[in-house]
Amino acid sequence: MIFYMPVKVFSEENCVTAHSAELAALGTHALIVTGRSSSKKNGSLDDIITALETHKVKYTLFDEVEENPSAETVMKARDIGVNCGVDFVIGVGGGSPIDAAKAIAVMIKSPESSWELMFDSSASPLHIPVAAVPTTCGTGSEVTGISVLTRHDIHTKMSMVHKVFPDIALCDGKYLMNAPKKVIANTAVDALGHLIESYINSAASPFSRMSVNEGLALWSSCKPYLSGKEELTADTAKKLLTASTFGGMAIAVTGTSVPHGLSYTLTYEGNIPHGAAVGLFQSGYLRRAEKSDREHILSLTGFGNTDELGSFIAALSPVNVSRQLLERAAESVLNNPRKLASCPYKADKEVILDIIGGVICSG
Repeated sequence: MIFYMPVKVFSEENCVTAHSAELAALGTHALIVTGRSSSKKNGSLDDIITALETHKVKYTLFDEVEENPSAETVMKARDIGVNCGVDFVIGVGGGSPIDAAKAIAVMIKSPESSWELMFDSSASPLHIPVAAVPTTCGTGSEVTGISVLTRHDIHTKMSMVHKVFPDIALCDGKYLMNAPKKVIANTAVDALGHLIESYINSAASPFSRMSVNEGLALWSSCKPYLSGKEELTADTAKKLLTASTFGGMAIAVTGTSVPHGLSYTLTYEGNIPHGAAVGLFQSGYLRRAEKSDREHILSLTGFGNTDELGSFIAALSPVNVSRQLLERAAESVLNNPRKLASCPYKADKEVILDIIGGVICSG
């Protein structure tokens, strides 16, 4: 068994300010990688800029990361970073900016290389340091080596083959407090998917399942807010973010499985938010698992059966998707041997069609 989690995690209120010295110690000129607006609205960007200025560290802002960032966006940021002489990267936001930051860190270190380097398994490139500041509660990218990017040339999403773990992660639930409920809902479903897919996984170990168990307990405690019965509190925001971080720790060991593989077609072709797309397949994926594993997951999440789980997700992150798109997703994952191998039971065509056949569409 192997458990490798090299990220130094600070999980507390105002941690960007409290640990600004450690952030600044990563270099002399930061490339701040983020989206167009959310980091400005939730205060995370201001906190980071203040932290850097306090220690007289220069910074350049790249705020053009789109949802499901593309290889083209990574290369644009790489060129800016190289021209400005940056020597570390700070990813701020959800999984998209943090994933992009990891790939950018690789490409800045290899300024003469083409974008193909990110997907060249024969290469072993270095990267400049990376810090991560998550502001959503879904991907757990702040503690994984994974960078998922959009490949427009082949019309799908895929992971950069090189693992880049952030040097530090600064996790503060306060950044969730002003996020739209829809964003929190979709990212929370993504975190749930990470936890389930890591537990029901060929590579699962006692170490990864330890992270899953804690993450599911925290996630379940937030169901009153997620179901609309309670308002978001600072405590709930912290729990949701921490559950997401535990999910990241778990998939850093195991990777994701069939539901994520199915989701990529829906995200790319159907423009369905990643978390909502992942959530569509959790009930069917769990239904096929070993009884003891299935009952353990259901017990921790407080659902009586997989149908209850599926209905909860459908209400939380409603999706309308055509049968044709679902069938194309099934075809895609059946041609993805790595995702199929991650499933601990035989994921043949019959099983995949059964999983998509049970999809609950609403909205």
